[in-house]
Amino acid sequence: MENISIRPVRSGELAAVAALRWEWLVENGGEALGEHEEFVRHFVDWARDNAGSHRCMVVVRDDDGVVIGMAWLAVVQRVPTPRAPRRASGDLQCVYVVPEARDGGLGGRLIRAVLDESRELGLERVTVHSSRRAIPAYARCGFQESPRLLQARVAGA
Repeated sequence: MENISIRPVRSGELAAVAALRWEWLVENGGEALGEHEEFVRHFVDWARDNAGSHRCMVVVRDDDGVVIGMAWLAVVQRVPTPRAPRRASGDLQCVYVVPEARDGGLGGRLIRAVLDESRELGLERVTVHSSRRAIPAYARCGFQESPRLLQARVAGA
């Protein structure tokens, strides 16, 4: 797909990003989601309140300005070491491209844009919790399985 831009989200686009998040939840069998407009308001407030730790990249069609994809980078400060007094890692979250724009490489371009941002921020590593369908896309962008990365589910989210 040509005539698209991948860039950081603009404040005026947060409602469109919230709508993409809603669409992702519906597509993945979300039940009892509540009221759409209330979710959008909450999401926009959350995004503004967490702008220091959560950065969003979007895919935008240049011809009409419609946001058709998103990816979030959660930046987590790490405990300092004598050699690295400022350390941080990232977690890639909520990567989503609308169904009609999939399978043309936009997801990979979006992931690579987030990884470029991660490098600019000096992050040590970026992790992702992936669906089975998306694992090949992440692998093409350099993600690898790690026998040292463990997970404990602590809430029913």
